[in-house]
Amino acid sequence: MSLIYMPTPEGRIKNKIKDLLAIYRERIYYYMPVPSGYGATTIDFLICFNGLFIGIEAKKPKGTPTARQDGILEDIRAARGVTFVVNDDESLNVLALFLESMDNR
Repeated sequence: MSLIYMPTPEGRIKNKIKDLLAIYRERIYYYMPVPSGYGATTIDFLICFNGLFIGIEAKKPKGTPTARQDGILEDIRAARGVTFVVNDDESLNVLALFLESMDNR
């Protein structure tokens, strides 16, 4: 008997983000921290692309960041980074357009 992994709604969004980032695989660095219960927590994707720091929080459709996640996103923006919350195809498209514009700089 084999087990079939069915990603959660948030997992499907994360997979779409990873597929998008793969387009830039030669020119982008990203890291997905694994929560372990130790040390400081962060958001889902930490990215460096064309010298710009980008943070992405993935949420299930219609989902919103927690207060802690909002604080981390604000800290990134305060340090002149760019942040995105991706929770549907529309917000994924906004991220895609942004990455495309940064790639053409």
